[in-house]
Amino acid sequence: MTTIATTASGSGSAAGDTLTRDALAVLQPGFDGTTAPDWVRRRIGEGLASVALFGRNVVSEEQVTALTGQLRAERDDLLVAIDEESGDVTRLDVRTGSSFPGNHALGAVDDPDLTRAVSRELGRRLAACGVTFDWAPSADVNANADNPVIGVRSFGASPGLVARHTAAWVEGLQSTGVAACTKHFPGHGDTNVDSHHAVPRIDVDADTLYARELPPFRAAIAAGTRAIMSAHILVPALDPERPGTLSRRILTELLRGELGYQGLIVTDGMEMRAISGTYGLEHGVVLAIAAGADAICVGGGLCDEGTVLKLRDALVAAVRSGELPEERLADAAARVRDLAAWTVAARDDAEKTPADPEIGLVAARRALTVTRAGAAAPVTAPAYVAQFNPAPNIAVGDQTPWGVAAELERLLPGSSAGSFTGEGAGAAVLAAAEDRRIVAVVRDEHRHDWMRSALDTLLAARPDTVVVEMGLPQAPPRGALHIATYGAARVCGVAAAEAVVAG
Repeated sequence: MTTIATTASGSGSAAGDTLTRDALAVLQPGFDGTTAPDWVRRRIGEGLASVALFGRNVVSEEQVTALTGQLRAERDDLLVAIDEESGDVTRLDVRTGSSFPGNHALGAVDDPDLTRAVSRELGRRLAACGVTFDWAPSADVNANADNPVIGVRSFGASPGLVARHTAAWVEGLQSTGVAACTKHFPGHGDTNVDSHHAVPRIDVDADTLYARELPPFRAAIAAGTRAIMSAHILVPALDPERPGTLSRRILTELLRGELGYQGLIVTDGMEMRAISGTYGLEHGVVLAIAAGADAICVGGGLCDEGTVLKLRDALVAAVRSGELPEERLADAAARVRDLAAWTVAARDDAEKTPADPEIGLVAARRALTVTRAGAAAPVTAPAYVAQFNPAPNIAVGDQTPWGVAAELERLLPGSSAGSFTGEGAGAAVLAAAEDRRIVAVVRDEHRHDWMRSALDTLLAARPDTVVVEMGLPQAPPRGALHIATYGAARVCGVAAAEAVVAG
């Protein structure tokens, strides 16, 4: 703990205590473990108004409910946030795969009522676990099919489609009393760099940005989204110097001024290299609040008490030095507390809708696109499932299982599976499969030359191979049967396996 922090909190000064409490209030930190650490409880008592849950904090819904109960015993209006998009990015179902298809599958169906029903059931589950703030939905327009981090997290490539489903998703989730956080402003869809690693750049003119990237955010604002998350992307047409998270032009002038948004502005994870590797974590946090952000997302990687204290002290020091206006920090903290108060009221007023546990599978089945080559025979005997594994992006992570193997083994007892990657994958599958029918499961075939080559090898030798695409279906359909799921959620795998057997 630095001298500044000791002085601020220990001097007996009401102004100093208020400043320290405001600095803690704008932080949304993560922590380790599946129970509430003592340091988190202590900092809640000192002004911390939010915490964030990640996959490492989740074992079961019952455990999450107990964890949030421990936390809320310290502060009833504590914001408990989670990065639960459903689909490929899931924390609640991190060890099993999501019970809900993701955005791209919902966009493929293009039924806003279905999207609203899916997000309402997700919200009901989150609320039952004591989670009050969801860093979702993604409102990014998938303008670049080679985007390494968005992909199936987007509803689609049409601004109008993304706008209507973003609005429906927000409405469904918030009807349960859980605050939505529409992301990644001003739009992460047309990037070819993952901001977890570096600063992405969107080089299009302002007219294109206004016509393509902004309509979904306008729709989310009209639908009443309680929060919007900034993107760590450089958009020279808007601000040639600073990425969105640190740009006053983007957060204050555009989002607040031009779009009229009055809710909470949250940053994307500040440990991401786009910020921490360019500006430094502490300085980046100060710049973000100064630019107009109200809450700091941190904890996906750095989840210790020391990080929270360093960021608190950096904000206090920035106010003391005049770098950060005290009223800007106070305004940010007030917006966090306003959202916390909303969640308490919304929890009491939420629609008491009955559970609809099958809605995710219903949606996944509706999303399937099945393409047959001639008279494709269904798979009726034990099969060999070859799963081609690309390197996972950080947002998705590597904890969550995906594919069709488990469900096919249930439907066709005796089926087996293997995972393959890289050069020679096709030949390795042929050797492993022997005489069994092959079901090849791919993810973004169009982005991986080795995956495309492996399918070439398989289909040349075994034209009766079934291909299941669980990423963006950009490559032309091929195989005796081609099934596009528009995402790799568990329910998408269930729906695909049913289609494999049905033929």
